[in-house]
Amino acid sequence: MVWQSYIKGFKAYLKLERSLSDNSVDAYLNDIDKLSQYYQSVNSEPNLNEITISDIKLFISWLHNLGMLGSTQARVISGLKAFFSYLMLEDIIQNDPMALIEAPKLVRKLPDTLNIHEINSLIDAIDASKPEGMRNKAIIEVLYGCGLRVTELTELKISNFYPQIEFVKVIGKGNKERLIPIGGVAVKFIDIYLTQVRVHQQIKKGNEDFIFLNRFGAKLSRISIFNLIKNLAVHAGINKTISPHTLRHSFATHLIEGGADLRAVQEMLGHSSITTTEIYTHLDRDYLQEVVTQFHPRS
Repeated sequence: MVWQSYIKGFKAYLKLERSLSDNSVDAYLNDIDKLSQYYQSVNSEPNLNEITISDIKLFISWLHNLGMLGSTQARVISGLKAFFSYLMLEDIIQNDPMALIEAPKLVRKLPDTLNIHEINSLIDAIDASKPEGMRNKAIIEVLYGCGLRVTELTELKISNFYPQIEFVKVIGKGNKERLIPIGGVAVKFIDIYLTQVRVHQQIKKGNEDFIFLNRFGAKLSRISIFNLIKNLAVHAGINKTISPHTLRHSFATHLIEGGADLRAVQEMLGHSSITTTEIYTHLDRDYLQEVVTQFHPRS
């Protein structure tokens, strides 16, 4: 592919000017690679200025024929839009073939959530007699109490924990910092873990500032948090497929159903667009049915 120098420039643009994480940058580059794969499949490699909207439509049909889901197609189209916008910005091309391309219309699936009874069951399933028990209680309280992403939890640092004012500072997507209120219960369990459990661990060099450590004294991995949640759900008898993100969904849903301001929830979740936060404005179906039954004259 003769576009490598432009892709290299695009990569630098994403990292330096847009401050995207390595994972996000890789996702964009994978989107461009899909276009490269398409042209290889048709034995063609046009100049970037020669690609037209018709070519892009044929490429999207190729993605569809591969059996690619609409959500994945939308992701690829979004990545290519960013790439060709960059090329226009740098005056590498004169016409943007993506300008009139629309992503597939997606049905937005409401995220799974846990009710407060299920949250309590999850916490009650933790064996507090084990050395990691208090750490795990603190983890669940922080995930649900602050709505953190799993990476934000594993990267949480003692130096960014302010128990006196009940706030934590996290580094979110794009290395953006945000302050999030943390409830008194979560503060209590973190304090117990730090002062009664973690203080007795031998900590690996370079991991001294991370709050949550594994039994080897190193920062917890993402997969260990996923396994923790999965195992707790089994022990709690929760028949749902849940993950750390489920607790984030539950945090947002419960706040909004309780009357929290959408902008405030957006800020706490670290969403760049309020449209993303709006998926949490759904209400429980049983509650809606109860409202109709109670107030509709024909119910």
